[in-house]
Amino acid sequence: MAYRVRVWDLPTRVFHWLLVACVAGLIATGYAGGPALEWHARLGYCVLALLLFRIVWGFVGGRWTRFASFLYHPRAVLAYLRGQAHPDHLVGHNPLGAGSVYAMLVVLLAQVGTGLFADDETAFTGPLNRFVSTSKGLAATWYHKQIGQWLVIILVLLHVGAVLFYLVRKRQNLIVPMIKGDKEVDTPAVSARDDAVSRLGAAVVLAVAAAAVTWLVRLGATA
Repeated sequence: MAYRVRVWDLPTRVFHWLLVACVAGLIATGYAGGPALEWHARLGYCVLALLLFRIVWGFVGGRWTRFASFLYHPRAVLAYLRGQAHPDHLVGHNPLGAGSVYAMLVVLLAQVGTGLFADDETAFTGPLNRFVSTSKGLAATWYHKQIGQWLVIILVLLHVGAVLFYLVRKRQNLIVPMIKGDKEVDTPAVSARDDAVSRLGAAVVLAVAAAAVTWLVRLGATA
């Protein structure tokens, strides 16, 4: 018997697909260079706002979106790799998926953070570059262009590869639940809260995150 569970609330799904679009745009504009770097910066600010939202939502969002639901002990990871999955692993993020989420958050935060302080001395200067020394600004630029961008691309490819692996080899479609929100599981599970109140709360959190990023960017511009 299959049980239908609301796994991903609407705010989480909107966050996910907006992040996908923004990261794809960042990669494209980053390689295009020139005038496209203006859009590269704007997309970077959007990503930062989305990441701030996701961090907050990771504490107050739906049941399966909260970090507490996929913060696994190493023994749980080993058990999953041995094929001894806990029922909860088949609802929200499994141990491997959890690692991917945390890695993506850290790497993207580092990437947009260094972008804020970067200065390539030709076409782009981050809005907060004036608050650091020249050497630190150049170091941020070096990481952003030589290390960070490749980490983002590698993580994106691993993420896509994992989704395809689960779809083809394990017959588990991870894309549909991230679109519709619901997932069919073999055992009963608690559905994530996804009502008008929680969605309004998410909108407020995102608005505050966007305002914080706007203030940060303007701080550099007006200093």
